[in-house]
Amino acid sequence: MTTSGMANVPLPYNEPVRAYAPGDAARESLVRSLDRMASVRDEIVPVIGGEHLSTGRTVHAVMPHAHAHVLADVHLADAPLALRAVEAARAAAPAWSRMSWESRLAVFLRAADLAAGPMRETLLAATMLGQSKTCHQAEIDAACELVDFWRFNVAFARRIYTEQPASAPGTWNRLDHRPLEGFVLAITPFNFTAIAGNLPTAPAMLGNVVVWKPATSAMPAAWAVMRILEAAGLPPGVVNLVPARGEIASTLVPHPDLAGIHFTGGTGTFQTLWRQVAEHLTRYRAYPRLVGETGGKDFIVAHPSADVDAVATAIVRGGYEYQGQKCSAASRVYVPRSSWPRLRERLLDDIGAIRVGDVRDLGNFMGAVIDQKSFENVGRYQDLAANDPDCTVHAGGTRDGSTGWFVQPTLVEVKDPNHVLMREEIFAPLVTLFVYEDTRWTETLELVDRTGPYALTGAVFARDRVVLDQATDLLRHAAGNFYLNDKPTGAVVGQQPFGGARASGTNDKAGSALNLLRWISPRTIKETFVPPTSWRYPFLG
Repeated sequence: MTTSGMANVPLPYNEPVRAYAPGDAARESLVRSLDRMASVRDEIVPVIGGEHLSTGRTVHAVMPHAHAHVLADVHLADAPLALRAVEAARAAAPAWSRMSWESRLAVFLRAADLAAGPMRETLLAATMLGQSKTCHQAEIDAACELVDFWRFNVAFARRIYTEQPASAPGTWNRLDHRPLEGFVLAITPFNFTAIAGNLPTAPAMLGNVVVWKPATSAMPAAWAVMRILEAAGLPPGVVNLVPARGEIASTLVPHPDLAGIHFTGGTGTFQTLWRQVAEHLTRYRAYPRLVGETGGKDFIVAHPSADVDAVATAIVRGGYEYQGQKCSAASRVYVPRSSWPRLRERLLDDIGAIRVGDVRDLGNFMGAVIDQKSFENVGRYQDLAANDPDCTVHAGGTRDGSTGWFVQPTLVEVKDPNHVLMREEIFAPLVTLFVYEDTRWTETLELVDRTGPYALTGAVFARDRVVLDQATDLLRHAAGNFYLNDKPTGAVVGQQPFGGARASGTNDKAGSALNLLRWISPRTIKETFVPPTSWRYPFLG
């Protein structure tokens, strides 16, 4: 239906975070939802053109904290089915791209209200059980950040559509904010349900069609997101869910209709995708848009004037929440020698009080790392620290994979600020710390900037305002999300747009209009009301 008038959209707001404190009714209801989901073995299938398709090629979705417990059988797509998803997307594209923007965006506003309301606990339970997140980490991710993406992106899209050029007398200039030609390939990670929901839907809001390949290690949450989109009225074929191994990208990337890649994951994987696109550049109808958020080796730097208790809290929360499996997690820390004795005492007390275990026990601060591969990877770094005379393991350093992939929060001090533990992304609850001399503050900032290839998040703690300004200047390119007296995690949609540069990605800032701009191809339309009828200009006489 066509309506007249430039519609406003509902004013976006950040979804309130529920506390789930003991005695809360919401806490008891969540526990019941966890029990219900854990008692059922689900079946997750590809969704292509609105059809739910069983393939018979299955893998198990398990609880990382109880890895013998199978949550679901996941049917994997093969190359022909992935190509079928492209065809379904192409078939859906004409009607979706021509639908009024109000009708398109209404789908995602409804999805936001479903995720915030009647389907909230399903999202939370799927995220907690499938990704081993505590109730708080699942709440801020699946229930709040995902809802925020959908609400704020609607407002950002409307703002983009209102961006129009000036018109000279006798003309009318307009911008047609077209979707891209072809399909967008969305590749999403295991660690954030919000990212899994945002990457396919941000392009779709602008009229694009999407083939979505989620991480196979986080399929219960991806399945819950897909069911919300279906319940919200998303037309078949606009977003096609293709559970698959990583090699499916080699089928889709060379496709002539590839219009873009929306990616969050490892730096090496994104670089491989970029090379594959370059190898097939002459095949494409248009140059694909490449939007990627990748790795990080995120820092906390404490000045001698910093509040030691605040630094300790930032290290514990920033480094160990969700087992350190955040691209923004605090991973390398620089502390002045004058503060180190007191900070060490506080850190050891705090880390010693951390409970690690099954996230269904809401008293646990940490769950398990995502899978056996991650468990073995962090083990290599723990063993390296234990056997290196230049390393001191102050806390943790142990792991137990017998029932779940549990890793104790580990704190390592190194003598060399260029040690491998200070440079390489570990993606686990291992924080490496270097003690610098108080007189070498400026040199330490320069060291932070040049250590490692990443530039995602970072934090500086100081009471001295001049020091904060100096650090903000010297570390200008060291982090895309920079925090003063706060931990380097927890970016909020609409408040701290997220993304980094260097080897951390293309810095297209999820949670802002900057990201959505990558998914349009504007067309300028000029209309002249009384066109000239002679080729001669006045200067010719």
